Amino acid sequence: MSEPAPFGGVPRWVVGLAAVGALFVVLPLVAMLTRVNWGEFIPLVTSDSSIAALWLSLRTSIAATVLCIVFGIPMALVLARSRFPGQRLLRSLVLLPLVLPPVVGGIALLYTFGRRGLLGSSLELLGIDIAFSTTAVVMAQTFVALPFLVLSLEGALRTVGTRFEAIGATLGARPTTVLRRITLPLAMPALISGAVLSFARALGEFGATLTFAGSLQGTTRTLPLEIYLQREVDPDAAVALSLVLIVVAVIVVGLAHQAGTTSSLTRGARV
Repeated sequence: MSEPAPFGGVPRWVVGLAAVGALFVVLPLVAMLTRVNWGEFIPLVTSDSSIAALWLSLRTSIAATVLCIVFGIPMALVLARSRFPGQRLLRSLVLLPLVLPPVVGGIALLYTFGRRGLLGSSLELLGIDIAFSTTAVVMAQTFVALPFLVLSLEGALRTVGTRFEAIGATLGARPTTVLRRITLPLAMPALISGAVLSFARALGEFGATLTFAGSLQGTTRTLPLEIYLQREVDPDAAVALSLVLIVVAVIVVGLAHQAGTTSSLTRGARV
């Protein structure tokens, strides 16, 4: 019996292009590693400003991810299961932050929730000031990260179909019960994947945060903003903090991939 092809029968030219693409992604990371000042690495990443920026990024990214889940699941369900006039336009608007420059998103948020914005002036009368606050950071991150969860979950819901949901409904299950016991478990791998993508996008957000929230240490200066500022005054610190951000992102994506794989296996066993 002949041994299986090492790349599963994939044409060699495809493998070659894949290798070039992988090299394009990996080589800059390797180049950055060669510039790390390992002798001063620990002092650089444990300075007060670095620790404050890291913890702020983690807190706000987690909060933004929770908001993406809270609002993204209903949005994906409506887009995948409903039919109404203007649905395509609504989907395009919901997914617009995927292609919109983050700075433009920040300006849009500023003119909506800023002191002189569409809603900001009314909120200010109530004593609520959002712009240039930690809340603004969370809102900016949510704005750019929400489409990742909606897109992942909507695609999964369309792929799964409505057969199992229809069976549950014929057995007398209420819509909320069908959603909780059938729809969400079937789409759980996509939900986990979308949440991870949202978290990663929120963690790396820069343009909308800078425009809408500013750069106040301990309040709105997230890790990407700290890296940008350090690049001008201390390149070694910027490289060290960039490496920290990469390590955090790799760990999160790895854990999420493992969780998604486990959920898929569990779902398959149940089916």
